[in-house]
Amino acid sequence: MITLLARFFVHEEDSPAEVRERYGMLCGLVGIFLNIILFAGKLFAGRMCHSIAITADAFNNLSDAGSSAVTLVGFRLAGQKPDTEHPFGHGRIEYVSGLIVSAAILIMAVELIRDSVGKIINPQATDFSLVSAGILLASIAVKLYMSYYNRKVGDKLDSAAMRATATDSLSDMAATTVVLIAMLIGHYTGLYIDGWCGVLVGGFIFFAGISAARDTLNPLLGQPPEEDFVRKISELVTGHEGIMGIHDLVVHDYGPGRQMISLHAEVPADADILEIHDLIDRIELELKEKLFCETVIHMDPIVTKDEATGKTRDKVKEIVKGIGEELSIHDFRMVPGPSHTNLIFDVVIPFGFKMEDEDVTKEIQRRIMHEIGENYFAVIQVDKMYVK
Repeated sequence: MITLLARFFVHEEDSPAEVRERYGMLCGLVGIFLNIILFAGKLFAGRMCHSIAITADAFNNLSDAGSSAVTLVGFRLAGQKPDTEHPFGHGRIEYVSGLIVSAAILIMAVELIRDSVGKIINPQATDFSLVSAGILLASIAVKLYMSYYNRKVGDKLDSAAMRATATDSLSDMAATTVVLIAMLIGHYTGLYIDGWCGVLVGGFIFFAGISAARDTLNPLLGQPPEEDFVRKISELVTGHEGIMGIHDLVVHDYGPGRQMISLHAEVPADADILEIHDLIDRIELELKEKLFCETVIHMDPIVTKDEATGKTRDKVKEIVKGIGEELSIHDFRMVPGPSHTNLIFDVVIPFGFKMEDEDVTKEIQRRIMHEIGENYFAVIQVDKMYVK
């Protein structure tokens, strides 16, 4: 159904932001419609069978309809153009809407568990009917479909909000399956496990909410960019003749499709500065056209024709790798003087490294003086790795 409707509402030739907004609104409208239908059907079945689990599952679908409305509004607001108060756009509203959906899931889970505990304390018989069983089976099929299309669109758009909705639909399907099993067990064995199944359903929903909240909180707090995105940036930049390497890559995420990146590009120190500047401008434009990101590139000159500098740089790299394979250096310079030589460079230390930053720099200095010479002093700037 989504694929069919997308043919009328989504135009792939539009800008990525417009395609994203239209897909989000379409999925939100379909979600509202289907969840309201499921709410009405389950509420009828719950009243008919006197089942707290079915009734609670019905109100869970009603909250899902509200969550779909939040997602719809979130995509609509996220699609607004930048303004004076929000010069980087409103893309992060999509993350906020996903967080609201997660909060609604958690609240519903707690309410369901509370009501189910009451049913455990005061158990009541539930009635079985083929109509109720049919409604639950139809609900399972619908929720499976909703999980599928939300996940598919979420992956297509790289949307945490859509993935949160997909996770919610999958947990709803599992919850409704448990409710159906409880009703069948009660009918054929006389065991009243409606309340226990309600607690189990609440647990499903609660953990789904935690997972969805984590997926939406991470981009809000700031997380490393995807490895594939980093690879594409590196390949595009270093694919140009005259660029020897990159480092200090930082990706600032202002919402899906709204990344700003900064990086240092290593260029030959003896190259013509005007030609290199023109090359950097062209690379920035290419990144915008192909990866839809604004870019600021800093040029780092690298001495390539001084044999002594090259040999010393390679030796320092070997020393640093001896401390930890995860470590690397860049911006290496040699400044000789009458009594000693300064080796100036940055060392990249990943988060969670086995040694403290200060201990790493002291160990590098010790090894340089021992393996290269006592008159070589290391002037080290510590960098962190902001990509995976």
